[in-house]
Formats: sequence, structure tokens, C-alpha cells
Amino acid sequence: MTTETQIQNNSHQPVTSNRGDISWQVAENLLVSFKYAWEGVRYAFYTQRNFRIHLVLGSLAMSGSLILHLQLVEIAVIGLTSGLVLTMELLNTALEAVVDLTVNKSYHELAKIAKDCAAGAVLISALAAMVVAGLLLFPPLIAMIVKTWG
Repeated sequence: MTTETQIQNNSHQPVTSNRGDISWQVAENLLVSFKYAWEGVRYAFYTQRNFRIHLVLGSLAMSGSLILHLQLVEIAVIGLTSGLVLTMELLNTALEAVVDLTVNKSYHELAKIAKDCAAGAVLISALAAMVVAGLLLFPPLIAMIVKTWG
């Protein structure tokens, strides 16, 4: 099963490859490196519900910052915190895959700790992003509402 098929089927089963034992090799050029990175993002988008949720919420926060005409530095802060959440979600997905590969789908307390801590990192980054977005978006939103309805 190829990665493309796996993504389309929304399967969480390990990917088998026809590339032989070359997964350890360095990509032959920068374009190929970007291709592999994009495959990881696509995999997370198609298989990880929380990645999609964070992507939508980050997009809404960025759209709100543009609609409310925030300063460029405020827009950048919202973009960076949203990007951090997506990055943490990708790292969480990667760590879960490695842990699953290591324990071969059997229960191990250390595997649970690793997965729980990675999920906790995503949670903390998401909460921080919500605080940042709230602090930057709510004051101009409330001012706009008061101006319109007041």
C-alpha cells in the first residue's frame, strides 16, 4: 500500500514501500526533501482530526486578524502561535507512530507516558494560542461591535 493510498483510505496501518531499504538515506536534492515534508503534512491532514481542527481554528484566527486590521506584528504573533500548534501536532503524530512501531501495538507504560506527554505538549501550545488570539482579537472585535450597535 502506498502512502497516497493509505492517506485516501484514512488508514492508520504501517506503510509498506517498494523502495527497499533506502528510508535511511538522505534525499538526493532539496526538492525531494520538500516533497517528503509535504507528504508528512498531507498524512497528518488526512489522518489526524485534531490537525484539521487546529488548521481551521488557526485559519479563522488569521482571517479575523486581517478583517479587524490588526497591526502586522499582531498578525505575525497569531500566525506564529498557530504554526506552533500545527508543528506540535505533527511532532505528536510522528512520536505516536514511532512509539507504535516500537511497542508493536502492545501496551507499555512508557509508551503511554510518551504519547500522553506529546499530547500534553499539543494541548499546552493550543491553549497558549487561544490566549494569544483572544488577547489580540477580542478588544478590536468588541470595539467594532460597540461602534456598530452602540
